[in-house]
Amino acid sequence: MTAAPRPAEMPLFGELPGDISVSFEFFPPKTEKMEAQLWDAITQLAPLAPKFVSVTYGAGGSTRERTHATVSRLVRKTDLVPAAHLTCVGASRGEIDEIVDQYWEAGVRHIVALRGDPPPTDEGVFKPHPEGYTCAADLVAGLKARHDFDISVAAYPEIHPEALSPEADLDNLKRKIDAGASRAITQFFFSTDAYFRFMDKALAAGIDAPIIPGIMPVTSFAAIRRMSGNTQIPDWLEAMFEGLDERPGPRALVAAVAAADLCKRLYDGGVRDYHFYTLNKAEQTYAICQLLGLRPQTKPTETAA
Repeated sequence: MTAAPRPAEMPLFGELPGDISVSFEFFPPKTEKMEAQLWDAITQLAPLAPKFVSVTYGAGGSTRERTHATVSRLVRKTDLVPAAHLTCVGASRGEIDEIVDQYWEAGVRHIVALRGDPPPTDEGVFKPHPEGYTCAADLVAGLKARHDFDISVAAYPEIHPEALSPEADLDNLKRKIDAGASRAITQFFFSTDAYFRFMDKALAAGIDAPIIPGIMPVTSFAAIRRMSGNTQIPDWLEAMFEGLDERPGPRALVAAVAAADLCKRLYDGGVRDYHFYTLNKAEQTYAICQLLGLRPQTKPTETAA
């Protein structure tokens, strides 16, 4: 796969029909102020009619209760389709199965199944719980055996930092799909070539499930560096944000245009589904969707507690 060339006379975002689908990722709030920010972001983005909205799960299960509370409120108070993140870290199969049953009883039908990052006490090394699920593929199989969930998993266009090789990483993704996952969502990236090369390799490996690109607007360049893992940060991107650390307004504008340009290049290559890592902020993600031609389709969601 490759991105199609852009006609020189066509404006960057000219005449886009808005024929895309989006989904959004949020994280559970720690304080009342963060709670208000989260629900303001949900209110602003809900009219774009996302396919689903996911809620993250902290390292070692550290946000388990807050994740469940946020997902439950989404079910009760909105028309959005919530997807709860779930990991293998720090819990037995019985404990995870109990959480899974609670989600099902609450009306949640979509799970983002991940191996999960190890807690700091494990010095960055994943250690399966003695009585727990051993990996994401094992978790997917366990979820499908328990309930007929719609399951998303993670993919890494530039290889998971702990993978032994690109081939081993693809084999791991295939095991997750074969275990019952419906789609994969990628780690964020800044190179369309990396994504399209990854797609070619995935297809060659027999992976035919959708692989949705994960898009991360740059709210903080330092944070992007910290979260990048094996993701390459191109020199042009660093140059673009040079001098903007203390200028949040211009930085947000530049970030929205840079991310929209990445999405447009993906669009030119045939991509129509996008997953946005919002960091609980609506403005940049909304602006990107606007540039891509997507317009509000619903009224704002309710924010009552």
